[in-house]
Amino acid sequence: MHENNMLSINTSEMQHHIFLCCDQTKPKCCSKECGIASWEYLKRRIKELELETKIFRTKANCLRVCAQGPIAVVYPEGIWYHSCSPSVLEKILQEHLIGGEYVKEYVISQEKTNKHG
Repeated sequence: MHENNMLSINTSEMQHHIFLCCDQTKPKCCSKECGIASWEYLKRRIKELELETKIFRTKANCLRVCAQGPIAVVYPEGIWYHSCSPSVLEKILQEHLIGGEYVKEYVISQEKTNKHG
């Protein structure tokens, strides 16, 4: 690709990126309706909180954890969460993404490179 054709996006303010498993081809971790409801909630709340430049979001077809969904993973920390209903996503937004503290009761995994306790 030529340099003058490259897409440019501004990630300079980005603090977190959350991937949410929803809208799966073959729903396994939760129903399709549950996943879509969580995705719509996440999009709306990030916008309402005016965090679109700080928190990026990606809808994932499958994160390969096929139980207790919707499943979310937050980077750069590498924290994986289960049961990400709208109410759990609100806790993740408020406590982790804004407040800096993991929502421990929903953590299923964290990468070993993680610097937080």
